[in-house]
Amino acid sequence: MRYRWTITCLAAVILLETSFLFGEITGPPEPARVEFYRKLLPDLPRGVGAPISDRKAWEEIAGRSADVRRIVADAEAALEKPMPEMTDDLYLDYTRTGNRNRGQAVLGERHGRLRSLVLAECLANEGRYLPAIEATIRALAAEKSWLMPAHDSSLRNFKGETVEIDLAVAGFGWQFATAKYWLGEKLSPEVRKLMADELERRVFAPFTGMVNDGKPRRWWLNMINNWNAVCLAGVTGAALAELESRERRAFFAAAAEKYVESFLNSFTSDGYCSEGVGYWNYGFGHFIMLAETLKQASGGKVDWMAEKRIEPIALFGRRMEILPGIYPSFADCDEDDRPDVTFMAYLSRRYGWGLPEREQSAGRRSAMRKDSLFEVGLFAFSNSLARVRPVEKPPEWTLRDWFSDAGILICRPSAADRHALGAALKGGHNAENHNHNDVGSFIVALGKSKPLTDPGAEVYTARTFSSRRYESNVLNSFGHSVPRVAGQLQTPGRQSQAKILKADFSAAGDTLKMDISAPYPVGSLKKLERTFVFSRAGAGRLTVIDEVEFDRPESFGTALMTHEKWERRGPSGLSIGEGADAVLVEIAVEGGEFRLDPQEIHEDVHGNRLPVRLGIELTKPVVKAKITTVIDPVSKK
Repeated sequence: MRYRWTITCLAAVILLETSFLFGEITGPPEPARVEFYRKLLPDLPRGVGAPISDRKAWEEIAGRSADVRRIVADAEAALEKPMPEMTDDLYLDYTRTGNRNRGQAVLGERHGRLRSLVLAECLANEGRYLPAIEATIRALAAEKSWLMPAHDSSLRNFKGETVEIDLAVAGFGWQFATAKYWLGEKLSPEVRKLMADELERRVFAPFTGMVNDGKPRRWWLNMINNWNAVCLAGVTGAALAELESRERRAFFAAAAEKYVESFLNSFTSDGYCSEGVGYWNYGFGHFIMLAETLKQASGGKVDWMAEKRIEPIALFGRRMEILPGIYPSFADCDEDDRPDVTFMAYLSRRYGWGLPEREQSAGRRSAMRKDSLFEVGLFAFSNSLARVRPVEKPPEWTLRDWFSDAGILICRPSAADRHALGAALKGGHNAENHNHNDVGSFIVALGKSKPLTDPGAEVYTARTFSSRRYESNVLNSFGHSVPRVAGQLQTPGRQSQAKILKADFSAAGDTLKMDISAPYPVGSLKKLERTFVFSRAGAGRLTVIDEVEFDRPESFGTALMTHEKWERRGPSGLSIGEGADAVLVEIAVEGGEFRLDPQEIHEDVHGNRLPVRLGIELTKPVVKAKITTVIDPVSKK
């Protein structure tokens, strides 16, 4: 089971410029908003899903989910093997070596064990798993810290000097509270008290201090990225499921309403998420879960998803699709990231999108495979599966999606069922959330592959979120299909941005022209413009034109990025990819000659597929030059 922690973590060290862009929100929620929620919330705490005593709800799930067998098998396996030990040495591994994975893997396995056992017990209701559940709870309660070691670099939590909330604490707090809500009096009084005490100590008291007086510091409350939504969802979901005091539950709900504005400010007005598709799943996915939890807790009277500004953000997952099932790997994404099927099924029902294949293949079935009890509770039970808005008509295939605020263009062929070229073209700037230095980069999709791609994220280490981030050749501009100017790579920062000069779209094709000189700190640079021309004729074509001028001779070159097999085809051609999904590349230079400089990038990347940078380097310094790269499908129809 892939525990959700494997995709988390944004340390604040280097991304402060974007993380706090919209200013600080401070202090507790307005008393009137607390009173508003107090009147709406039920007298007793109520979690998502159904308690084990609701046999009708659980028997319905048991009778229709093929994944029940897997859940039971996981629980039986947990009974057979001891719980892995989280030693001090493992926790301290990150501070010694910068390696996140060894400690996080054990924490993930320990915390994920509770999911399997609790689900199996709720399905069977025979008491078989209760002793192991209680033993697991005691072991988890004894952990020195629920934080990921990477988020405790000072070791103050490990040493007991403070108790802070991070992504892991918030998520596991909601998991812990959901387990307690579901099992109720099946658990012994001693264990129920232990769980209540740990939730208060690790989640509720620290959050109250953060909101009221900034102790511990409220930094992620003002983050404009996934941390804000993920942590608010976990903390608030746990509070609604656990706290006896309706007044306190109302405080948590009102605080979430106040501080989630920071997260919503991370999106452009047209819904673009600079963190990429993977973190849209994670951050906006938790916003969905928080919104649905509050809707259920308020009897439907609080409905954040109905706000006009939310649907453009929800549409991001659909709009980023280049070809069926193919999405860009911009920012810290894996190359195969795509919108979460459960969230897409929920959003389709919610907004009447009419995506039957998503709704039928997802919904309850995919929900039972989720890593967290609260996700199962939200999406496997009937109360969150009703269609909210009727389907007006099935969605139509669109030729493009243009995010003008972000400078992102998705180009598609004229019909979804054609084996033709698609592309994702990126302007943007180099201070985006989970930023890569990639102004002007692009991705080409064909069939089921991306012969020209963005390598996506590296495996996270201490370097990834430090001042040394851009030493990585998959995060700096060397690892992207962009120029190198006078030997210089792009610089990070908001000033390193593309200026859109032309955006001309038609049924026949799309042209996007941008000034990409700002990211390059080269005093002699007078002009650097990149023009993309996407044609829908035949099987499609993408032409990339780089025009550069200096006030003295300088070196210049550009690059193509791929994970696929490639070979030379004559003095100016390349073949990249395999079979019908391959593309032909033809390179023409005005103002000089070029040499091909292929380099495999040796960074620790996901999937162990090292990307190759196909450098197109001019052989001599130039004052003025133009490089034209024409990309066609191998079968030009």
